[in-house]
Amino acid sequence: MKRTAFTSIHESLGAKMVPFAGYLMPVQFEGINIEHETVRKGVGVFDVSHMGEIWVKGPKALDFIQKVTTNDASKLVDGKAQYSCLPNGKGGIVDDLLVYKINNETYLLVVNASNIEKDWKWINSQNTVGAVLYNASDEIAQLAVQGPLAIKVLQKLTSVDLSKIEYYSFVKGEMAGVKDVIISATGYTGSGGFELYMDNKDGEKMHKAIFEAGREFGIKSIGLGARDTLRLEMGFCLYGNDIDDTTSPIEAGLGWITKFVDGKNFTDKELLLKQKTEGVTRKLVGFEMLEKAIPRHEYEIVDGSGKKIGFVTSGTMGPSVKIGVGMGYVPIALAKEGTEILIKIRDKAMKAKVVKLPFYKK
Repeated sequence: MKRTAFTSIHESLGAKMVPFAGYLMPVQFEGINIEHETVRKGVGVFDVSHMGEIWVKGPKALDFIQKVTTNDASKLVDGKAQYSCLPNGKGGIVDDLLVYKINNETYLLVVNASNIEKDWKWINSQNTVGAVLYNASDEIAQLAVQGPLAIKVLQKLTSVDLSKIEYYSFVKGEMAGVKDVIISATGYTGSGGFELYMDNKDGEKMHKAIFEAGREFGIKSIGLGARDTLRLEMGFCLYGNDIDDTTSPIEAGLGWITKFVDGKNFTDKELLLKQKTEGVTRKLVGFEMLEKAIPRHEYEIVDGSGKKIGFVTSGTMGPSVKIGVGMGYVPIALAKEGTEILIKIRDKAMKAKVVKLPFYKK
């Protein structure tokens, strides 16, 4: 198992450690529900150093990104980030990712931990334009400081005006005496906050400074368990559950990051355009349980006659919304908001209804 710059700290705090994407990661410290509410109401810190970071550089950097991703990276200006995905040449998704524009010849791709090697092989196989690619995943530590009080904690550590960093924007600056930290507002929790990218060697120093600054605000370490419940309440897709190599971005409700613009000829453009214009047969929807029950990943979604029509891709008891919530693919005829569906839980079909995402509204 790989270890991050913070693994020893997690172990010293008594975290429950589990293997995840080749890393030893904390799934929880005090408990998922407590940690979830800490982020919703206060401030919590996630170790997300297992995420992958790939630099794309050179005069052909933008041409390359426009080819391999679905979103229109030509719209990015320096200091802006964009959510996008890598189509796999068959209508599916290699991975979803963030694209950061540093300058015209420097971009940073942030990819999922479980897909680092897969993504690296894929983008290299697609690099026919001569972009300079560099996999920095093992060199970069990342902390996500999330929650409504995150800004008060981090502002004590930097002269950068954090209130000026808009959602999906970032700056490079000094924090806690560490130079060239990427301070980004691209959170995965729906409760505000920042992600901090730094060299591994600066990780412990940064972690210590953040927790000292956050003591008065009740700052806590948060595990991957609460990260999952927080993102699910927001209806954010998780690769490997809600999207994968068999799901298209159009089916997954990611048409908004799939841009069919002149001059952008990306992988699967014609196939995905056909799906957008002619329609798809299934769609990823959010649903709330109408009965007291908790939907789980891979539970069957059935119709009134008990016939399987889909499966739950993500599901939980939402700690903030206090109800069983989930996502799953259903036939397009059943994807309309308000439609009743049935979730098979322990051989019993339990009622649920399709709802508009997110589940959690501030």
